[in-house]
Amino acid sequence: MKRFEVYEMALQMVHVLRPAVERIRLHDRDLALQLKRAGSSVPGNIAEGARRAGQDRLHHYRIAAGSAGEVRSHLAVAMAWGDVDRATVTPALSLLDSILAILWRLTHP
Repeated sequence: MKRFEVYEMALQMVHVLRPAVERIRLHDRDLALQLKRAGSSVPGNIAEGARRAGQDRLHHYRIAAGSAGEVRSHLAVAMAWGDVDRATVTPALSLLDSILAILWRLTHP
């Protein structure tokens, strides 16, 4: 696959999520697993969409955006429970904002 900026950003988001997932796992294993699965879904669906055409491509980008929203929600819940602090999740939230903006542009031409 050729270099695709949003895919690279999604992989970086997974990398910066690792400390948050590890901390959350200490308090809530289920939430940590959900966060890991949703985080993994973002680059996976971006990569799959990049190989598709037409509405099928848009469908995968929309799934990736939905998973990114799910990651954001799981981080908010973990912060609300006090499992992680804002400093731990800020890098991931920043990347999520950028990823979601790009996916919006890709799905709303």
